Amino acid sequence: MSELRTIARHAGTVLAGQLAVMAYGVADTVIAGRHSAQALAALSIGSAVYISVFVALMGILQAQLPVWAELHGAGQPRAIGRSVRQALYLCALTAAVGAAALLWPGPLLRVTGVPEALVSDVQDYLAVLALALPAALLFRLFSTLNQALGKPRLVTWLQVGSLVIKVPLSVWFVFGGAGLPAMGLVGCAWATLAVNYLLLAMALWLVRTDSLYRACALWQPLEPPDPGALAGFARLGIPNGLAIMVEVTSFTLMALFIARMGMTASAGHQIAANMAALLYMVPLSIGIAASARISFWLGAGDPVRARQVIGTGLRLTLGASLVLAALVIAGHEVLASLYAGDNPAVVAMAGSLLVWVAAYHLADALQAVCVFMLRCYRVATAALAVYCVFLWGIGLGGGFLLANHTFAGLGPAPQPQTFWAMGALALALTAATLGWLLRRSVRRPPPASAATA
Repeated sequence: MSELRTIARHAGTVLAGQLAVMAYGVADTVIAGRHSAQALAALSIGSAVYISVFVALMGILQAQLPVWAELHGAGQPRAIGRSVRQALYLCALTAAVGAAALLWPGPLLRVTGVPEALVSDVQDYLAVLALALPAALLFRLFSTLNQALGKPRLVTWLQVGSLVIKVPLSVWFVFGGAGLPAMGLVGCAWATLAVNYLLLAMALWLVRTDSLYRACALWQPLEPPDPGALAGFARLGIPNGLAIMVEVTSFTLMALFIARMGMTASAGHQIAANMAALLYMVPLSIGIAASARISFWLGAGDPVRARQVIGTGLRLTLGASLVLAALVIAGHEVLASLYAGDNPAVVAMAGSLLVWVAAYHLADALQAVCVFMLRCYRVATAALAVYCVFLWGIGLGGGFLLANHTFAGLGPAPQPQTFWAMGALALALTAATLGWLLRRSVRRPPPASAATA
């Protein structure tokens, strides 16, 4: 089978699962929007905080994908099993840190100027998600293992199946019925909690019974913490997690700054942000699939095949992102109406933002795939520096400056479009810089394989 077909099949399977997970957010956005404008605005803020926390911690765990894929390519399944068990200690630590951040978000909400009318709803929403976080991180560890083995199908089936449960639960909990009182926005969080623990239970059952994991001998007594293994996790995982945190907070902190502009701006931004996140699932899936193949060939001692996978993955990403951006531009008014219903002010705001989303996605897709590929060559700290300079400095900082002050004859322009324009510019610079780093990395001797480290 050609590398293009292998990557496309793997990415397509991952994409189906990621779209199912994203559908949780889409469903919650639509449900909250039908409940009230205040619920939609509170969801915009609450989901921004949760995503910022979750993806940073998820990035620490997901950084093990190239390590486990290299061990798979080197034919060392029992080493994978030992590494996964050590990663459970890492997962426990990240869950504790994340839960604390979600349970006490007050300082962040005050610093970013979230309206007082929304604070209570946001805090209640995040408190429930703090309880759901451990299950979400453990399931992400299971997902990363499957992606490293090149077998993401089981995870996808679980994610798609859970959507059938999540949507009716959210509707029931938010609006009430059958003896259950209406919970409002926090009902979406309770539905997420129920689904996360169901997914975790299914993952544990599969690890215990499915033949896919038998060679890895995963279901063994948990060894004591191995300082060497945990240090290896930290060297790759911490810069990776911080880089993802910078990437996502540059995106999600827009929601907190835009919240100052009023509920219409916040609700319109939530719709645009949801669409941008939905589009991001395509390059995310390609990046996961391509990095698994690159690391597999590096572990197998074939760096030439690894470089071929890089070219294939980048071409696939560029083609897909161009098609998706064109579709968003062509259908921006219809998409805005689908989300916002009969609220003309929110429809107009969201429609104008979706045009910027198309430009944002083109740059976002290329930089995202480059980052996944760089991790295969153990390049994480440099990517973190690039993100800090461009995404925080130019994207978020530049957007805040132009929205609130006059600079070089421009501004102030206190509208969401300002943040989206600067975000798109920052991502374009990020993509160009990461592409240059990737080209340098593949020309150097390949990093020491996890199989021999």
